[in-house]
Amino acid sequence: MKSAMAPALSGIRVVEQGTFITGPCAGMLLADLGADVIKVESPSGDPYRSYQGGQFSPHFQAYNRNKRSLALDLASDADRALFEQLVDSADVYIQNFRPGTAERLGAGVERLRERNPRLVYGSISGFGARGPYAERPSYDSVAQALSGFLSVVVDPERPRFMGPALADAITGMYAAYGILAALVARGRDGHGSHVEVSMLEAMAHFAVEPFAAFFALGQAPRFSDRPRLAQAHILRTLDGGLIALHLSSLEKFWQELTRALGSPELTNDPRFATRLSRIEHYEALGAALDALFSQRPLQDWLATLGRHDVPFAPIQGMADVVADPQVRELGLIVPVQGAPAAPGCGTSAVRPPVQFDGERAAHVRSAPLLDEHGASIRQALGGDRGWPALAPRQVVRHPDGGKHK
Repeated sequence: MKSAMAPALSGIRVVEQGTFITGPCAGMLLADLGADVIKVESPSGDPYRSYQGGQFSPHFQAYNRNKRSLALDLASDADRALFEQLVDSADVYIQNFRPGTAERLGAGVERLRERNPRLVYGSISGFGARGPYAERPSYDSVAQALSGFLSVVVDPERPRFMGPALADAITGMYAAYGILAALVARGRDGHGSHVEVSMLEAMAHFAVEPFAAFFALGQAPRFSDRPRLAQAHILRTLDGGLIALHLSSLEKFWQELTRALGSPELTNDPRFATRLSRIEHYEALGAALDALFSQRPLQDWLATLGRHDVPFAPIQGMADVVADPQVRELGLIVPVQGAPAAPGCGTSAVRPPVQFDGERAAHVRSAPLLDEHGASIRQALGGDRGWPALAPRQVVRHPDGGKHK
C-alpha cells in the first residue's frame, strides 16, 4: 500500500509578520498545505487576538491555525538579530503593513532580499505601494467599495454590507497564489522575488466578470443582473425554510423543475417558455415560484427536488452544515489539536479543501497562544540547530483513492 505522502509544501519555511486578516490568511493557506509558518508578533500580539476581548478571539483562531508564534520586539538588538536569523533561512516572508512600515522595522524588501537572495517576499497593502491612496488606511469594507465589487452585489435602494470579510480573505488568497507561483519560478532559476498585491487590485480582479461585461457592453452590471441571468431564486417554504435554485442556461434544468412542481400553469405560461423570456420576466417567475413553494414545508420540497435533476440546496446554518451527510462523507469537519482548555477555544474546524491523491488533512493544529513557541525557537536558533522540527501531520486516505465518481 502506498504510504502517506508528505504535505505539498513540506520543508518550506515561512516567516509571517501579519496582522488582522490579509497577511495571516496568506500564511494560513501556506500552512494548510504543509509549510512551516512562524508568526512573528509584537510583544502585545496581533490586534486580532483581542477582537472580542481576551487574547484568543474566534476571528484570530480562524486565520492562524497550523502556525507557531514568536513574540519579538524589533526595537531590541537581540530580537532584531533573532528575526534576521529566521529570515536568513526562510523561503518566504509575508507582511501586510502600510507602505514604509516594514522599512522602518528593518524588514524592507531590499534589506531582507539582500540578506537572503532566495527569499520570496510577500507585500500586502490596501492600495499599492505608490499613488494618491497609498498612505490611507484600508479595511475590508473600503476595498469592497473602491474596487467596484459592492456596486454589483448591493441593492442601491437598501445598501447593506455582506457579512464575511471577503476583501480581506480574497486578498490573502491572491497573495498565497502569487507566493506559490514565485516558489515555482525560484525552482527554475534559484532566485526569490517580490510578490505584491493590494486589496484594491485583488477585489477588482475578483470582479473580473462584471468588468468584462462593462468593457464589452459599455454599461455597468447591476446588482440584480447576475441572479437574473443565472436564473437563481431564493424561495421560502411553508414552515419558513429557504431553498436556493440555480437553473443556469441549460433547458433541462427548467424542464426538470416543472416536472417536480407539477404545475401546468407554470409550464404553459408563455412568459416562461424560453430562457430569454424567463430572464425578461424574472420577477414574475420568482413570484410564481414563491406562491408554489409556500404551500409545502422545507423537507417535502427537498425530497421532491431530490428526485429530479435540479440544482438546488437549502440555505443552511452553521449547525446544519456540520450535520450535513455530504459534509460528513467528505470529512470536512476535523478536530483541532492542541486547542487551549479555555472558554471560546474551538475544538473543531473546517479542514483545507484540497486533497492530494485521495489524501486529506485529518486535523488542524490550533492557532498559537502569544509567543507559545518562543522558547523552543530561540533555543534552536541559539544552538545553531535550525528551526525545531514539527510533528508529522496526520492525513486520511479517501476510500475511493480520491477519484471522483
